[in-house]
Amino acid sequence: MRLEIERGELLKALSHVTSVVERRTTIPILSNIMLKASGETLMFKATDLEREVSESVGAKVSTPGTLTVPAHVLHDIVRKLPDGAEIEMKRDGEKERLTITSGHSRFSLQTLSAEDFPDLAVGEIGHEFTIEAGDLKRLIDKTRFAISTEETRYYLNGIFLHPAETAGVKTLRAVATDGHRLAQVELPLPKGAEGMPGVIVPRKTVHELARLLEDSSAKVNVGVSQTKVRFEIGPVVLTSKLIDGTFPDYSRVIPHNNDKEMKVPNASFKSAVDRVSTIASERGRAVKLNVAKDKLILTVNNPEGGSATEEIPVGYSAGPLEIGFNARYLLDIADQLESEDARFLLADPGSPTMVRDGGDGNALYVLMPMRV
Repeated sequence: MRLEIERGELLKALSHVTSVVERRTTIPILSNIMLKASGETLMFKATDLEREVSESVGAKVSTPGTLTVPAHVLHDIVRKLPDGAEIEMKRDGEKERLTITSGHSRFSLQTLSAEDFPDLAVGEIGHEFTIEAGDLKRLIDKTRFAISTEETRYYLNGIFLHPAETAGVKTLRAVATDGHRLAQVELPLPKGAEGMPGVIVPRKTVHELARLLEDSSAKVNVGVSQTKVRFEIGPVVLTSKLIDGTFPDYSRVIPHNNDKEMKVPNASFKSAVDRVSTIASERGRAVKLNVAKDKLILTVNNPEGGSATEEIPVGYSAGPLEIGFNARYLLDIADQLESEDARFLLADPGSPTMVRDGGDGNALYVLMPMRV
């Protein structure tokens, strides 16, 4: 293999694919990235056996070939080379080495055979659809904070992506829950997604997808099989195994009869919760909401650290109610709201509370109360 490539192109591709490579692994080949040079392209592929990222970029290939080299070492080398540098990569077959030359800099890396590199083939794609990058990013950004990190309930360790229906309109819905809070966001069902099975996209894949979507404005092609999901974002392809489990019937925890509505300015609410929670203990982080006609009093009592109280005006006309929540969970939900007002739909101190974005009917959040 022999080729020339511009440093910026190489660094961008390496940044995309090396993020799935574990820095510590007992399987040497998984520390490596596969390079495949052919025609006028250089293809990169990296995997941790659960996720696989590949990308192709233009290169001047004089001798085609395929090999694998240590991913993070190669990335660090390219990152430290000067902007605009031209890089030559040449394989020494006898010594099983890849020589990287740029200007007066020369590096030699040990290679491993590409024949041993795992292939996370997606298998037969049952459903394919296209979605705007911004729409997909919104689906996952507004739900991923609620993904569970509790490994015993592994089926909650991801986002449940599935077709649904709201008020007679077919939608693509994303749901995440950790048992304490639930996030649900949906958008009109893309063409081709009809009849697709509900899939649980793992937490690591969700975070990787969010990172790849950060700089993209392109349309994303999504392919779903029984065991894997594939996202094509421009020249980057992310393939992932799905969580093999059944997502619980989340609709049972979404309240439909909460008749006490509190309308609160979201910015004021966030700031007030943040201030009073300064006093809260790290373990409990409980904040009490005492709501009465057109006012909300937030209170935190910590036997070891003192107490805090703050009052803010709200829109509320139902009977007085006192209810407690985890302050961190309140702030996480408030961070997702885009409009000026948050709508809290309450029932009683022991029942789940629903939170809606004042200007967004496609997102809802459910929060379990705490004893305060």
